[in-house]
Formats: sequence, C-alpha cells, structure tokens
Amino acid sequence: MDVDNGPTDGSGGGIDIEQSLLQQFSCMGTTDRDELIQQLQKVLGSHLNYSTAAFFLDMNNWNLQGAICSYFDVENSQKLPSMALASDPKACESESIEPNVPFQKTWNIYNNGTETWPIGCYLQCADGDRMGDTRKMVPSLHPGESTFFTVDLVSPSTPGVYQSKWRLCTPAGTYFGDPVWTIVTVVEEGTMALTEQLHNLSELGSQPSSTVQVNPFTPHRLSTDDDPPDTDSNMC
Repeated sequence: MDVDNGPTDGSGGGIDIEQSLLQQFSCMGTTDRDELIQQLQKVLGSHLNYSTAAFFLDMNNWNLQGAICSYFDVENSQKLPSMALASDPKACESESIEPNVPFQKTWNIYNNGTETWPIGCYLQCADGDRMGDTRKMVPSLHPGESTFFTVDLVSPSTPGVYQSKWRLCTPAGTYFGDPVWTIVTVVEEGTMALTEQLHNLSELGSQPSSTVQVNPFTPHRLSTDDDPPDTDSNMC
C-alpha cells in the first residue's frame, strides 16, 4: 500500500510537513525541562545560571544542541565585564543574630576591567540560603569606579549557621566577577538580651579606678621630714 506523503509537484509541501513533524517531536521529547536545563548547565559550566539556561533553551524550542550553539554565538560576540571585591566592610556584623530579624549586608565592589558595565546588570543570590532579597540592580560602573552595595535580608526563623553566595550578572543573566558571601549565626530568641545583661552586671561589679589625677604642669616629688616649711602657703 502506497502512502501519500504530500504533493510531488515540487512545491515543497512535503518538506514543510516533515519540518513541522520534527518540531512537534522535538517538543514531545523535552517534557522534562528542568532536566534539559541541568544538562545545559553541565555542558556549559556552573557559571550558567538557571534563568539563562532556560532562556537559551526556550529560544531554540528546547533543543539542547541549538541552545549550546546559540550560547557560544552570543558569548563569543561580546566580552564579559569585570568585577572585584574591594572590601567587606561589615564582614562580622551578623556573627550572632536572633530569628526573624531584619539586617543588611554591604560589600564594596569595583570595576577592575577596561570596559564600562552595561546597563541592566544585577546582583543575584546564586547559591546557599535565601534570606530576603534574591536579586538587586547595580549601577553601571566605569573602569576603576567603585561603590558600596547593600542588600536587605531577614535572619532565618531556626537557629543555626546560614550562608549564601552572591554573583553579579549581565543583563542576559551570565555570571561575572568575584563571588561575595553573607554568613550569619542565628541564636535562640532572648540569648542576645541575656548576654547583654551579663555584660552589664560584670561592669557593675568591677572595682573603681584608684588612680589619682595629677596636674601635669606642676612638678611633684615625695615630701620628707627634712623638707623646709612652705613659706608661700599663706600668700594671696
């Protein structure tokens, strides 16, 4: 039995149907999109975040090979910005904190490259514990320019040690520059107040200073019985 696959008059209808079927089969084979995203991240490296991988896959109808080619086409056409951590001015500001307490984390970052950062870059929580802000826009810094950047966070509700890694991203979602961290130790509620009370009690129980104030502009020496009487003591 012959199967009619479409017109044979050279109009290309059969080719169009074949391409449509291939596209449908491609979509049917990508039902688990999370797995495709993980495969793309594994091929291209851990610097490719989830949203960027999803963007390239979606742009290529969730075809893994097409997404890989598109990614390298984009990356080869533009140079990534540069960023370095100048200082962590409050590295220990949250060594101990009670649950559900708002706090801020600040980093001093600068552009250590030769190109100005493109408009639309942002700082994103890339790994670890999410404690509030997960993404925040950053200004476009010129080469050598620095800025203090702050994110608003809230301590977790359960005692323990928590840490999160943050990365700068291009507008397309590609990581660049040094990673920065925030680490907090959440203690039982009331622990901080008790520690402060004990500290105050220890200060109240300390001995007062016995030092004698001395006039630095007057010469002093120990008096003896052989010293002549002070004849000027009654002078006005």
